[in-house]
Amino acid sequence: MDNIVVEKVACYHCGQPCEEETIIQDDKNFCCQGCKMVFEILDENNLCEYYSFTDKPGVSLRHVNEESYSFLDEPSVKRRLLLFDSINYSSVQFYVPSIHCISCIWLLENLQHLNAGVVKSEVNFGRKQVTVHFNPSIITLGGVARLMAAVGYAPSISLEERTNPTNNRSLVLKLAIAGFCFGNIMLLSFPEYLGLDGSDQSLKLLFSYLNLALAVPVALYSGQDYFVNAWHSFKQKQINIDVPIAIGLAALFLRSSYDIITHTGPGYLDSLSGLVFFLLIGRWFQGKTYESLAFDRDYKSYFPLAVQKWVGRDWSPIIVYELEPGDQIRIRNQEIIPTDSVLLSDQAFIDYSFVKGEAKPVQVHKGELMYAGGRLVGSPVEMTVQKKTSQSHLTGLWNREIFQKDKESRYKKIIDRAARNFTWVVMGLALVTAVYWYFISPTQMWLVLTSVLMVACPCALALAAPFTYGNMLRVFGKHGFYLKNADVIERLAKIDAVVFDKTGTITHGADEVTFIGVLDDQELGWVRLLTASSSHPLSKLITQSIQTQSHLQVSRFMERTGKGVEGMVSGHAIRVGSASYVGFDGSNPSLLTRVFVSINHEVRGYFRIETATRPHVKEVIQSLGKRCVALLSGDHSSEESRMRELFPSHVTLRFNQSPHDKTDFISELQKKQQHVMMLGDGLNDSGALRQSDVGIAVTDDTGIFTPSCDGILRGDQVGNLHRFLDLSKKATLVLKIAFGISFFYNVITLGIAVTGNLSPLVAAILMPISSVSVVGFSALGVQWVSRGLETSKE
Repeated sequence: MDNIVVEKVACYHCGQPCEEETIIQDDKNFCCQGCKMVFEILDENNLCEYYSFTDKPGVSLRHVNEESYSFLDEPSVKRRLLLFDSINYSSVQFYVPSIHCISCIWLLENLQHLNAGVVKSEVNFGRKQVTVHFNPSIITLGGVARLMAAVGYAPSISLEERTNPTNNRSLVLKLAIAGFCFGNIMLLSFPEYLGLDGSDQSLKLLFSYLNLALAVPVALYSGQDYFVNAWHSFKQKQINIDVPIAIGLAALFLRSSYDIITHTGPGYLDSLSGLVFFLLIGRWFQGKTYESLAFDRDYKSYFPLAVQKWVGRDWSPIIVYELEPGDQIRIRNQEIIPTDSVLLSDQAFIDYSFVKGEAKPVQVHKGELMYAGGRLVGSPVEMTVQKKTSQSHLTGLWNREIFQKDKESRYKKIIDRAARNFTWVVMGLALVTAVYWYFISPTQMWLVLTSVLMVACPCALALAAPFTYGNMLRVFGKHGFYLKNADVIERLAKIDAVVFDKTGTITHGADEVTFIGVLDDQELGWVRLLTASSSHPLSKLITQSIQTQSHLQVSRFMERTGKGVEGMVSGHAIRVGSASYVGFDGSNPSLLTRVFVSINHEVRGYFRIETATRPHVKEVIQSLGKRCVALLSGDHSSEESRMRELFPSHVTLRFNQSPHDKTDFISELQKKQQHVMMLGDGLNDSGALRQSDVGIAVTDDTGIFTPSCDGILRGDQVGNLHRFLDLSKKATLVLKIAFGISFFYNVITLGIAVTGNLSPLVAAILMPISSVSVVGFSALGVQWVSRGLETSKE
């Protein structure tokens, strides 16, 4: 039974005053039934650890209306909001403006403990976004929103397109207030700077009190984040960089207040306000720079993937980011659906493992919606695009934990360790400095102490890696080389063994395709229909060589990795592939690639294909030198002599390799402590790409993509491979120099501060300047080392 009392106390959940009533439950006070309910939910599920992160982690639920989310279950609304939807798996991304601390993240990422229908939830703190994966047969979309609202994190629902929501208005307001007060405090401090005589003491005292009044909003509002973060850090028994800053700000404010109130001095309020102002400028600059990198990543660098679009009277390849709503596209076997689309064909089987993490094809019928990230299994289908391609969504799927290789960044480890130890070192140094100056010059102690706490900052150290590698990611993306994330560049710099696939990687296109055998025009049309359903490089060459068109449909289509394709056309069983696959048991002495054809189990001939070598491949192989170790091909050894002309004698050439053979070969190289990069077409080489330290899928006008790879290289950029590897090493060199700049900055400025030759105001100015210098050096350094790539492009 709840007891209602009149006494106003703070709510145990949200910390706000219990204005209308106080509800007591388990000796704890709550301001409303909503806050009490959240506590009961957390208590029942053993999640009260939530309250250990901070005293007031929750959000008040006094005015939450749970019924307001019933509209989310309308089919038209669900279609616009859901990232993915099926019978037992759906995902949605909400913008939650009330996310503000680590306790918010902890609770939102434990929603699955509050409702069995939630599979998993992920928080993007910087963008205040929560992605929830749930089972719609257990909990509806509206139910997910009500669950989040019930625990204090009501999602902000907008049916309009939301692009990169940010919450920097508060920062800008704090910056504006700090700047206004800083300017006026400086103005009111001029009498002190100029030195007025004793008759003007009353005026100096008035100005001092005005300065104190102006300093209060600077310290308590503009600088509050530093105090809040420092307090949370103590609560978590950790020390972060905000701790020494908060101590310095508090020391300046309290000492200045004491001096002014006791009439013993003017204080250091000009230094305090300037300090906060320039610290906030540094924070604003970092945020803007991160946003710029994210924008370049999402909108200026592109997945070099293409799909077939209906243009005029034929299908033409188009890069996925150029698709517009209403476009009619065709997806072939194993290609990725680039954006949400409605199926025009009768049916399709879609593998959503890229989205859900489990490979179980789902049957989709005509008129149904297919979601971005699905992979087609079987016969090609046609569909109508519903929305523009969201590259950030595809990149987010690619970077999901299940697709990550267990290789943490070495530089990330160094930075994390340095940041943890750095603050303790600074705190110790500040304490020793304060004791020293207490005996040498007590009046200077507070200024020197604050300068030491301000000037030493690992921010520049922490910025070096993301901005150096982030800029290089952008350079690579502009040249058709799209990497999963920045950590891949670090691994690229260590590569000492490069392994190539042949078809689609070394070779591309054909100098000549000739059919030897007996097929009439109608049968050639059937073959073209079958090969057009496949995205394999040889299938594409055969399709292009046949001019006969057929308007029939392929049924029972199947593509067997490393062997060939088969299907039914007009009641006839057709196979196109290797000699053994179609049943040819004769000799195959030709030095050219042969693709055999059988109709109704009768071998009717073969396509003789003289594949063309990609331009500049020989230059790439020569430039790689000893790093080029092997060519692994699933094709017949008929082209071994031609490949030997390209590759030096130390390179291993292996043919008739199954996907398993390729994976084993790379594993053996890694056992010899070699760092291996594998280049393949992403179709037959997914296992090898995943096994390698860096797996690169080479694409040409196709939507073939495997989440196992670390990067996608546009086919016409294979000739720049050695330059990309060299640039990765140069990026690492730029990063090391940036580390050096940050280290020497801290050593030199700390030395000057300890000796008392650096004011807190100058220290505050130097702090963002150090960040600007590192970011600027990284940008200029990357631009400088990538000049060769720009020249080669021309």
